[in-house]
Amino acid sequence: MVDGSIVIGATVAVAGVGAIAAGLASGGAERRGSSAAAYLHSLEGSEHGDLAEEMDDFSRKLSQPFLDRILSPAVAKLVATVSSVTPSDHRVRVRTKLAQAGLDLRRRPEEIIAAQVAGAVIGLLLGIAVIVSGSFSPGLGILATALLVALGGFAPMAWLSRKVDERMQAIRADLPDTLDLLAISVEAGVGLEGAMAVVTERFDSPLADEIGRTLQEMGLGLTRRDALSNLKQRSQVPELSSFVQALIQADALGMPLGRVLKVQAGEMRTKRRQWARERAAKLPVKILFPLVLCIFPAVMVVVIGPAISQLKGAF
Repeated sequence: MVDGSIVIGATVAVAGVGAIAAGLASGGAERRGSSAAAYLHSLEGSEHGDLAEEMDDFSRKLSQPFLDRILSPAVAKLVATVSSVTPSDHRVRVRTKLAQAGLDLRRRPEEIIAAQVAGAVIGLLLGIAVIVSGSFSPGLGILATALLVALGGFAPMAWLSRKVDERMQAIRADLPDTLDLLAISVEAGVGLEGAMAVVTERFDSPLADEIGRTLQEMGLGLTRRDALSNLKQRSQVPELSSFVQALIQADALGMPLGRVLKVQAGEMRTKRRQWARERAAKLPVKILFPLVLCIFPAVMVVVIGPAISQLKGAF
């Protein structure tokens, strides 16, 4: 009986201790939950929380496209590696072409050089795949590999050279009209900088972009002579260079700019007519190649084909 009462009392005591511990634990959990909620609320309300900034940065990175998140760091590392081993004279040549193409503010020389290296590597991998496939003999496979490597390496420079030619042609085509507007503005009493500003407002062309960049350089403190010299160095169009040189000389000698601009505009219009005649004279020669390679064989098949079949039947 005594032992039973002892067991019952011990059980009740253990149950009471367990209830007290459970109550304390639940109270502590509630307190911890409330403190965690308050901490998160303080992070949400704080503008300078480190965790909030890290989460914002992580969300911003996740919102970027896949290529920007994955490809851009790899390209940046490749550009840094290429720039450390590329000769300086090659970088200067690429930078000059970028300036002529009007891409020097958007592209770096190292990016073009990295594109050349990547193109050569892709060509090499394609050549190795051709050799491994066994579709060609080993000699033809090696020749195809060399051609693919050369094509991949020279493709970015070919694209850049094409951009340079297109921009130079556009500058030549817009130069007479631009000079006419400059001459009219200067003769109306506007200064040279004001006339150049009128050109940038009225025209949307590569030449207007170059003139606008020259105005920005003047606004940053460069003299008119230095800004015009930079324009000549960037474009490297012979007609524009001659105009800039005449303008620099007229400014140095104190000659009327309106008269100089009018004379230059007349010369540019004459040269534009000469360009048009030259291109028209080249058209028959250019048409000859597709005529001989594409049209002439088809005409020969249509004309001579029935005669050949009749001759075969006769013999």
